[in-house]
Amino acid sequence: MKLALGPILYYWPRDEVLAFYEAVAASPVDIVYLGEAVCSRRHEVRLNDWFDIAATLRDAGKEVVLSTQVLIESGADVTVLHKITANGQFMVEANDMGAVHCVEGKTPFVAGPHLNIYNLPTLQWMAALGIHRWVMPLEMGRDDLALMLAGRPAGVQAEVFAYGRMPLAFSARCFTARHCNLPKDDCQFKCMDHPDGLMMRTRESEEFLVLNGIQTQSARVHNLLPELPAMKAMGVEVVRISPQAQHTPRIIELFQAVIQNRKDAASANVELLTLMPEKPCNGYWYGKPGLDQLAPESQTA
Repeated sequence: MKLALGPILYYWPRDEVLAFYEAVAASPVDIVYLGEAVCSRRHEVRLNDWFDIAATLRDAGKEVVLSTQVLIESGADVTVLHKITANGQFMVEANDMGAVHCVEGKTPFVAGPHLNIYNLPTLQWMAALGIHRWVMPLEMGRDDLALMLAGRPAGVQAEVFAYGRMPLAFSARCFTARHCNLPKDDCQFKCMDHPDGLMMRTRESEEFLVLNGIQTQSARVHNLLPELPAMKAMGVEVVRISPQAQHTPRIIELFQAVIQNRKDAASANVELLTLMPEKPCNGYWYGKPGLDQLAPESQTA
């Protein structure tokens, strides 16, 4: 089983992004996804910068994948999409069908979680287009994943989003700008004020969702670290960590220690809970509401 680091979903200053990937280069992560997957207005790190970071990480021994934007909104976005899919050096994570069209039949690619591959006929169709790996949709549970793994086409790997706030939806509107009473085209880059997103609470002050520009995330942190042994036994090849503003290198170390059997999942999870920006959840994995937190069956048997 390999460990992947997903693309940064938030808007961080350029120097912080560069320092972050310097630390990632020295970390024990196997695969790194790079690029702006959320909003094209985020220009602290330009496309050529992403290519430079990718080369540095490749030289450090990492497998690098370039992620495409989930919601394409303009001709400029299409131009960037074509540059990413035609880069000729790094594998691409296709996050919409436009990206799939750019790479199908030309080069193996990763089918991102937002392509919504929920059943075997869809997976088989995508395999015919050339996928190397598919990322399980966030709402899919372990039982449905087991069915997919049992019947998946030969040579197609499975990846599971195993840690981080879940990206649940995208909109043409910018919720962060709206919160600040600003139009989207003059957002003043307010996302940068919220390095882990902007918490939205109910009238009862309960955490509900996180606003991240045009993206809506879960308020709680999806955490499947205790499930790593079960996932490995099921045949999952890759698990993904989504970056957060603090403690990501240590989170990578904890996951890798469990994958390599140098630390048991229960003790690693005790420390992981102290590194989260909010409470954990794992409901989707068990076929329950996503914000639920259930004890692993290994602890309840």
